[in-house]
Amino acid sequence: MKKKALSLFLVGAMALSMIGCGSKGEDAAKNDTQAATPSTEATTQEDEPWSGTLTVWSPQEDQDTNWLQDQCEAFAKEHPNWTIEFSYGVCPEGEAKDNVAKDPEAAADVYMLANDNIPDLVAANALAELGGSYLDYVKSTNADSIAASVTYNDAVVAFPFTSNTWFMYYDKSVFSEDDVKSFDTMLEKAGEAGKKVSFPLTNSWYIEAFYAANGCSLFGDGTDENAGIDFGGDKAAAVTEYLVDLAANKNFVNDADGAGLSGLRDGNVAAIFTGTWDAQGVKEALGDNMGVAALPKVNIGGNEGQMKSFMGSKAIGVNPNAENQQVAMALAAYLASEEAQTAHYEARNILPSNINVTLSDDPIAVAVGQVMTDTSIMQPLVKSMGNYWSPAENMGKNIYSGEVTKDNAAEKTEEMNTTMNTDIAQ
Repeated sequence: MKKKALSLFLVGAMALSMIGCGSKGEDAAKNDTQAATPSTEATTQEDEPWSGTLTVWSPQEDQDTNWLQDQCEAFAKEHPNWTIEFSYGVCPEGEAKDNVAKDPEAAADVYMLANDNIPDLVAANALAELGGSYLDYVKSTNADSIAASVTYNDAVVAFPFTSNTWFMYYDKSVFSEDDVKSFDTMLEKAGEAGKKVSFPLTNSWYIEAFYAANGCSLFGDGTDENAGIDFGGDKAAAVTEYLVDLAANKNFVNDADGAGLSGLRDGNVAAIFTGTWDAQGVKEALGDNMGVAALPKVNIGGNEGQMKSFMGSKAIGVNPNAENQQVAMALAAYLASEEAQTAHYEARNILPSNINVTLSDDPIAVAVGQVMTDTSIMQPLVKSMGNYWSPAENMGKNIYSGEVTKDNAAEKTEEMNTTMNTDIAQ
C-alpha cells in the first residue's frame, strides 16, 4: 500500500471506520461493464477479498453533516468481501489542484474537485480516466453540458455530482418576473424603490457575462485553444464603456466581501448575482420575497444581448496512484450516484446533476436548469484559460476605481485582450 503523507490542512479532520466492500481487481476499473448504474446494481459474487485503507477528501461541510461517512458506510454494505479502513480528510473542491496535484502519491484515493481544476490534475497524473459502465453512467445521467465539463482531451475523468454556476436572487416586493428579464430595467426599478442592484464587477468569474452578451468569446466554442480569447475590438470596447457607466450608476453596488448579501439583509439591495452556496443567507434575508431567476438580458450600445455565466461542475475523481483502482473507482461512482446525490441535496441543498432527480418544486433548481440551457457558456478547460483570469479581474477593478474611463475604454480593452492572448501566441 502506498504511503499516505497527510498535509497540515488535514489535521483535525481525520476519522476512521472499519467497513467491508468488494473488488474485481485494479485493471477492471476502465473496462467495467457489469452494471448500468455503478452505484447499486453491482453484484458481490465476483468480488475478490481485499482489505486496505481508502483515503477520501471532501469539504468540511460534507463531514460535519455526516454525508460522506454515511455514503461510505452504505457503499460498504453492498460489498461485504472488502474490508476497508476509511480515512477522511478535508479539501474544498476548488483547492484540489493545489492539494492533490502537488503530490499525487501522497494524496487521497478519492476526492472532490471543481471541474476547472481538471487540466492541472490531469497534467499531474492525479485523475484516472473513466470507462465501461462508469463512462456510460456519466453520459446517460447528466446533461451534455455537465458531461462535457468533466471531459478533457476527449476523455471523461471524473463523476459530476452538481453544477457549478451562478444566477440571480431578487426581492419580489421590488421586481416582477418581467422586470428581472432586463438588467437595465432592474437598475431603474431598484432606484425607484430606493434600493440597488449588486453585481461582482471586480470578480473575473462574473464580469465575463457582460462581454459574452455582446459577442465576445473564449477559444471559439470553448474547446479550440488556437482560436484564442476574443475580448477585443468595438464589441468589447462597448462592453467596457457600459461597465464604466454601470460603476457610476447610483443604483448599483459592487458585490465584494459579501456586500451584496449584507445589503439584502439591511434592505439596501434588491438583487444579487451568486450561486447555490448563498441560498440560505438569501432566504433568511428575504423570506417569502425571495425570487430566483436565470440571468437577464442587457442593452449594450443599443444592442440587447443575453448575459451568460460560466457553467461548470463539481465532481468526484479517482487518483491513479490508489492501491486498488477498482475499489476507488467504485466508491467514486457511488458518491456520485442518484441516491448519494439525493442525500447530498437533503443534507446540504447541493443540487443534483443527475437528470433522474426531479426538483420541480425547488425554484433554485428550476433557475439553474434554465441557466444550463439558456444563459451560460461552458467554462473552457483549455490550458490557456489561465491567461483570462487576472486581466479580466484587473479590468473590473480598474473600472470600479475609475482608472478606466469612457475616454480610454477602447485602449484599455485592447490592452486587456492583448495580455490575455500573449502567452497563447508564444
